[in-house]
Amino acid sequence: MSDSETLRSIDLTRIGDARYKATNKRGGVLPIGSGEDPDFTPVELLLAAIAGCSAIDVDAITGKRAQPESFDVHCSADKVRDDDGNHLTNVQITFNVVFPEGDAGDAAREFLPRSIEMSRDRLCTVSRTVALPTEVEYHRA
Repeated sequence: MSDSETLRSIDLTRIGDARYKATNKRGGVLPIGSGEDPDFTPVELLLAAIAGCSAIDVDAITGKRAQPESFDVHCSADKVRDDDGNHLTNVQITFNVVFPEGDAGDAAREFLPRSIEMSRDRLCTVSRTVALPTEVEYHRA
């Protein structure tokens, strides 16, 4: 059972043929499509969520030591259909982060691998949910 402190939710509304908009409680809106338009597909959103969640973790940790000069994250996976149905395999996240020269930059560079491990192993809610067996319940209103 969820309470107001732990509950996270969005609402999804159809806005066209195979097009939807997700709205969060803060009023943010995100279009979602089937891949026939520029909108992100649900699979792309999952990859973006994994990358974004880990990026926020890693940036917060390393940013205490030095602000990056550049911070890019690439996330990819193979979409397959097998006996388990449609799913992703080979999910890969690659960080390309450049810190400034000097002691602070050196400290951030040195801690970068550990911050990535911390995100992967404990901090990133999105990738942890994907990695752990997580039941998804479907209901009809």
